[in-house]
Amino acid sequence: MRILLVGGEATLSAELLQYVGDLGDEWEVQSVPDGSAAIVAVASASIDAIIVAPVLGDLAPATLLGQIRTLRPETIRIALIDGDAGQRAPSARIIGVAHRFLPLPLAPEVLLEALTSLEELRELLDSPRLRSSIGRIEKLPSPPHLYMRLMHALEEDEDSDASEIAKLIATDPAIAAKVLQLSNSAYFNNGRAIADLRGAVTRLGLSTLRDLVLASEVFALPGVSNAERNALQSRALVASRLAAKMLPASSAELGATAALLADIGLLLPGVRDQRQPAEAGDERPGHAEAGAYLLGLWGLPMPIIEAVAFQLEPQRSNVRSFWVAGAVHVATALASGQPVDEQYLQRVGVLPKLAQWRELADELLGLPLSA
Repeated sequence: MRILLVGGEATLSAELLQYVGDLGDEWEVQSVPDGSAAIVAVASASIDAIIVAPVLGDLAPATLLGQIRTLRPETIRIALIDGDAGQRAPSARIIGVAHRFLPLPLAPEVLLEALTSLEELRELLDSPRLRSSIGRIEKLPSPPHLYMRLMHALEEDEDSDASEIAKLIATDPAIAAKVLQLSNSAYFNNGRAIADLRGAVTRLGLSTLRDLVLASEVFALPGVSNAERNALQSRALVASRLAAKMLPASSAELGATAALLADIGLLLPGVRDQRQPAEAGDERPGHAEAGAYLLGLWGLPMPIIEAVAFQLEPQRSNVRSFWVAGAVHVATALASGQPVDEQYLQRVGVLPKLAQWRELADELLGLPLSA
């Protein structure tokens, strides 16, 4: 992997620069002091990833990354964010041009983990055409903010009560309405109507709530009709619950999130639905690998990325037993009325469970998950 570090020791510590330089022969690292030198370096050679300091002597980081996007759209763009700046969120300009953000001061192991995950993603989705197609999209969907805030609140305090969680949900009226609707559905209703968010949070439980918030945010992007959005969201929620039921408790959340996000590639422009027959000469990237690539840029775990990429071809997974990729394949197929790869299920030893999973899918498909 060829990496370009932009920023001198005034912003990137000598220790960090030395650490990156010592990563090994498989990592080719170049360091330049400013944006002008970075543009020259990128113009003269292909770069896999560019890492830009928060302050440069000649260009704003957002300006540099915007020029890199035009010059080399396939290059992964990482912005370093000053952790001492009052924990402010990245600016709107930098969010629009960077693929990933890393905090300063930057621990070497954090950088290594980020670079390693990007290398794994590149190996998984080693298609220059795909990287270029995604890279040319001027505004990629941002990571879902309310979901991230919810996860942060739970990570900070595992004992967060329903009142605190309800206050977070109340900041988005559309999601709050969806939470109330689902909590009063026949599947969750125990005979008593729920009219307050605190009660709805308690009734649904945190796992269902997380899925609902994530689906509501991800599928609320512009450019999709209400009917399409509701169909995508309903299918995603059903698939998410199905995948969680198919896996052991230790893997249930991974499977649920992967299934929930399996169709996110359909929200990207210039992407084809791989469940539909491809027309002759159609060279657009498929939604499964495009969605997986986007999730990789967001920094999601590799099992989720792999499951999304291989949802239609689970036999391509590196895992030879029935795990996240297999569960996502079955769950998304049943939720969308598509055929299941029974030969694959036979090989991994779970084909006898398919009838039970079909019954569960039929039950879940009756839930009022769309507005």
